[in-house]
Amino acid sequence: MISTAPSVPSPLPLPPVRLRLAPHGALPRRIDGMWWPYSRDLLTQLPKLLAALPSAWGDITGVTVDATAWSAAPGRMVVANQVVRLHKAPASPHAPDRVVLLSPGLGRWDLQVIPPEATKEAAALLTATALDDGRPGAGGEARPPAPTAAAGPRGQVGPAGRGTRAPRW
Repeated sequence: MISTAPSVPSPLPLPPVRLRLAPHGALPRRIDGMWWPYSRDLLTQLPKLLAALPSAWGDITGVTVDATAWSAAPGRMVVANQVVRLHKAPASPHAPDRVVLLSPGLGRWDLQVIPPEATKEAAALLTATALDDGRPGAGGEARPPAPTAAAGPRGQVGPAGRGTRAPRW
């Protein structure tokens, strides 16, 4: 007689992170990419974002967010065995909803946040405006942040390297 263990349902796959980094170019940018979270729950969304970042960005140890845009969160949290300090600051009229990522000795990256409730069309328009995807001769139509693996390996960074404000991909 062969006995089998009862089948355990596998957990549902996590939705991919909607993140689009600015393409590499010769000039620095004010925005390094666009992030379209699924909710304003920072404790749920931030670990997924950090897991999807390029490995060349290093360990992100500081994150600053718009205080009014996100749910309550502690002053720090552990993500992948790394302590990440969370800072909430008032939104700047010159920098609408952004997430600022800091990696000691390596640099700072600013991601514009697309509101979770935005439609796909609105996300595409915001992305095109911020990353200049819709410029003539760019060879593509505007599109929202492309999903990346929810917890997969981190991506690669272009030749601009770390610590510059040059766009990375």
